[in-house]
Amino acid sequence: MTEKTIATKEKKLPKTKEKTLHMIGNAHLDPVWLWQWQEGFQETKATFRSALDRMKEYPEFVFTNSSAANYEWIENNEPEMFEEIKQRIKEGRWEIVGGWWVQPDCNIPSGESFVRQGLYGQRYFEEKFGVTAKVGYNVDSFGHHGMLPQILKKSGMDYYIFMRPSPQEKGLPGRLFWWESDDGSRVLSYRIPFEYCTWGKELKKHIRRNADELKAPFNDLMTFYGVGNHGGGPTKENIESIKQLNEDPSYPKLVFSTPNKFFDELMKKNLPFPVVHDDLQHHASGCYSVHSGIKKWNREAENALIKAEKFSSLANWLTGQKYPASEFGMAWKNVLFNQFHDILAGTSLEAAYDDARDMHGEAMSIAKRGVNYAIQSLSWRINIEEEVGMKPIVIFNPHSWNSKVNIEQEVGGLNSGDILVDEEGNQIAMQTVQSQATAGGRSRVSFIADLPSMGYRVYKIVRRNAVKEFTSLPASETVMENDHFRVEIDSQTGFVTSLFDKQKNLEIISGPAARPVVIQDKSDTWSHNVLRFNEEAGAFKATSVKLVEQGPVKSVIRVVSEYGKSTFVQDFTMYQELDQIDVHCSLNWQEQFKALKLKFPVNLIFRKSTYEIPYGHIVREGNGEEEPGQNWIDTSGTHPSTGESYGLSLLNDGKYSFDIHNKEMSMTVLRSPIYAHHDPIVPEENGSYSFIDQGIQRFTYSLLPHPGNWETAGTVKRATELNQKPITIIESYHKGALPQKDSFLSVDVDNVIVSVIKQAEDNDDLIVRAYETTNEAAVAVISLHKWNRTITTEFKPSEIKTFRIPKDQSKSIVENNLLEWED
Repeated sequence: MTEKTIATKEKKLPKTKEKTLHMIGNAHLDPVWLWQWQEGFQETKATFRSALDRMKEYPEFVFTNSSAANYEWIENNEPEMFEEIKQRIKEGRWEIVGGWWVQPDCNIPSGESFVRQGLYGQRYFEEKFGVTAKVGYNVDSFGHHGMLPQILKKSGMDYYIFMRPSPQEKGLPGRLFWWESDDGSRVLSYRIPFEYCTWGKELKKHIRRNADELKAPFNDLMTFYGVGNHGGGPTKENIESIKQLNEDPSYPKLVFSTPNKFFDELMKKNLPFPVVHDDLQHHASGCYSVHSGIKKWNREAENALIKAEKFSSLANWLTGQKYPASEFGMAWKNVLFNQFHDILAGTSLEAAYDDARDMHGEAMSIAKRGVNYAIQSLSWRINIEEEVGMKPIVIFNPHSWNSKVNIEQEVGGLNSGDILVDEEGNQIAMQTVQSQATAGGRSRVSFIADLPSMGYRVYKIVRRNAVKEFTSLPASETVMENDHFRVEIDSQTGFVTSLFDKQKNLEIISGPAARPVVIQDKSDTWSHNVLRFNEEAGAFKATSVKLVEQGPVKSVIRVVSEYGKSTFVQDFTMYQELDQIDVHCSLNWQEQFKALKLKFPVNLIFRKSTYEIPYGHIVREGNGEEEPGQNWIDTSGTHPSTGESYGLSLLNDGKYSFDIHNKEMSMTVLRSPIYAHHDPIVPEENGSYSFIDQGIQRFTYSLLPHPGNWETAGTVKRATELNQKPITIIESYHKGALPQKDSFLSVDVDNVIVSVIKQAEDNDDLIVRAYETTNEAAVAVISLHKWNRTITTEFKPSEIKTFRIPKDQSKSIVENNLLEWED
């Protein structure tokens, strides 16, 4: 062949080498999935050993990995390997990404849990390796809530990598885009093409299809390779294949790379990245309602720890009570580990939930011990006068606003003439309800407590001669009402047939509500490729509707319903002084391949549907698609009879899956597929399987009808009160320096909430975190009354802010990022 012919052929070659695929060697490690954590532990060691060995064999090979929990395993179990990893990180051959404790589900954890993923993850990486992750990394999580850009950015991560939802599940303007949250924070995000892992052989097909995704001006993409899920990582065949294919002129330039290198190169090119302002859904819609247990434990543990931190830090400053920092750290790590996407989503094998239950139990025990030490340290210092027969009840409010809530307290030795008074001697309505003990000498009382913000108040059960008689709420077997609302329940069906606003003179519902509907559901544990659960199989029908409590504090109508072999008890509870209806539920579920929804049709037009997401909210279409949510959802609009704005908020204490279809709001209570059943496997017709959510579960939801919208109705606060309840302690009389009613902290505007008070990770400073709740800019003053410290600050819409308050009052308060470091 002549030199001229060769030159001609070279000119005709495609300019493929002007494009680059950054080859990202990784090993997706599910510490729990179709195996328990002990197996994931071993596989982590094997995978890390393999990656280290490949580095010795191939000087050009670099490895990318996330999840601080995996490294702590190695540190504690294989310290020599840990030192080897540390050296490779120092050399730049091993890159840390995803500065979180694990790769969690990215819809179910609370906003504060996402903060703690970064707090514990990034600080661990900094302490052990001298680096922090620049790239957020959740390649296998099933969906991603819209507040993540702010949380990532304030946790030191400017970039984000994910894979799900895929293009057929969520249309996006490109593989690369600026992802923006409501406060304006942006992270440059990358959707992985096709897969985050590969087989262990040659990569020709995988690289070819990735190359087809390269479109100018975006001439650089990442291609992920390495055996994954059960670990493994890049193989010799993988690496040799990349080297060989890079010599082929028909392929783009293939470079052994890392996400940091990719984003660094990309940012130099000043490319026109589009902006996405949305959450990233839907993949595996069923995972937000499957396995009620893990979801309830998660909610309870999150709130127990947050509450314990608040009072432990305040007690430490006020009384010197020791702050259990290491114990709280251990508890949080348990909770964060159980937020791994295959655990919290309910998609792991059954035995994994025994492990998760034990870890959550340890976390909640630590929280309860911590909060008990704190409140008893405080309550012991309250000045309580001596009075024969008096029972002082100290009630602590964990919220940064004045809170009016129902209190139920077990007491001993209650006499028929006893009454309840506040710290000033004013008589308070008290109602005796059924005790949790079926034994003599024990009683249970119910009353409404009006509590100061982030503080406490003393109520007392005493004997008085002159007593005030309180009128009971009007109620019958099927109707109950207070000054605000009237609720009517059908005696035959058990459905709510009327929810009437007496002050506005309007009907709120447009059909039978609180209707428990059974849905046919043959989908797998994830509900792959299912967007709606709407094939009705039947409904629970009432076997009993009766009034079980009536008094001056509350009335309760109990509806007992049955479907198949299952029984559902709903206690509809109306209070004299509160404008919400609480419904306490006990469900004995015995169905298989079915789901259960509670439905609430609203009598509104021009509707807007809003869902709480972690540290924020989002408006979604009312199209009946299953959507993740947190403590509340809301439908607000215009009432057709008056033209006025009105709405209904639905609050809950442990559910995460909802749909709103036209006028009907639905909460998905549970699903009952086979444990860890993954399409395309088809269960045998007569096979023996273990089904999820069998047996008894208890939960509470609340109906909060409101004029106007959810922002003015205080929905966020009411839902938080449902989930973070006051703490009560029966005290005795003693002298002390503290008054019988006090507040430690308050905020002067309604739309800013202090969500966290804790001790700093590195000293005894106080960390205060607050966020704006209604997507409206605000100037707020946060006051710590006992220490004469105030924080005056501006909040952008939906902004999260963190402040460090030195114990030394001569030192200034400073704003920190979410890692408790100054930006």
